Amino acid sequence: MALLIDPPLWPAHGTVFSHLVSDASLAELHAFAAAAGIPERAFDGDHYDVPLSRYQDLIAAGALPVDGRTLVRRLVASGLRIPARERNKAVVLALTHRWDALLPECTELRQELLERWGEEHRRYHNRAHLLAVLEGLDLLCTPEPAPRTVALAAWFHDAVYNGVAGQDEEDSAALAEDRLSALVEVVTPHDVAEVARLVRLTANHRPESSDAAGQLLCDADLAVLARHPAAYERYATAVRHEYPHVSDADFAKGRAAVVRQLLALEPLFHTQRARELWLDDARRNLSNELATLA
Repeated sequence: MALLIDPPLWPAHGTVFSHLVSDASLAELHAFAAAAGIPERAFDGDHYDVPLSRYQDLIAAGALPVDGRTLVRRLVASGLRIPARERNKAVVLALTHRWDALLPECTELRQELLERWGEEHRRYHNRAHLLAVLEGLDLLCTPEPAPRTVALAAWFHDAVYNGVAGQDEEDSAALAEDRLSALVEVVTPHDVAEVARLVRLTANHRPESSDAAGQLLCDADLAVLARHPAAYERYATAVRHEYPHVSDADFAKGRAAVVRQLLALEPLFHTQRARELWLDDARRNLSNELATLA
């Protein structure tokens, strides 16, 4: 386990910056950064950007100076590095292509949704999550594409996100009803109602056994629970950073309740394909997180 820092070579804001990482866990990284007085806004998914003025201070505090290649290699080996395909530019490009295959006539709505998903306060419920849900639908529906209403519901399901469970889903569904109802030439009233219904389902992930579309969306939305342990830690850390106003103790209590609720879901995943792909890994990750929170 080590905190690593590379040379301050990256220019920005009239100075140069280093990258501060952990090769063991994000929890270790955040604890070190907090103790050193590095603000949370300096965190960028898998590292902190720190200015030249703090470089020697951080080494004195215990960060190990390494060259840039070594830092990247150690971060990759730890499993904590965010893959290039999940970084913002690649995600926006992928989402743009997907939307244009879905509703090519509606570029203004695409831009609005991309801006909503890119809001600064989002750490987990962001564009990368949206792309992951759409890719999850690909896995569940292959070789056919996901039904258009399900894909649209994925685009809208967290389009409004203020960290208020239940209300966010309701507001997102209302947004879908408002925006899609205006597209009378390309979206039918029946499809508008179906998209809004599916969005509301993501408040509790409890579709009926006869609701194939709802099962697809709910399963794809929860696919994150089955990530590799290091990627799951990134997810859990990102969720924590969406509640900076909540104390650690209160967050741990609330998060533990959410994890218990997820573990109690029967079924956790509704489609046979999702259970084969994700169930065992999801239950492992949730159980490990609950043990940590306890």
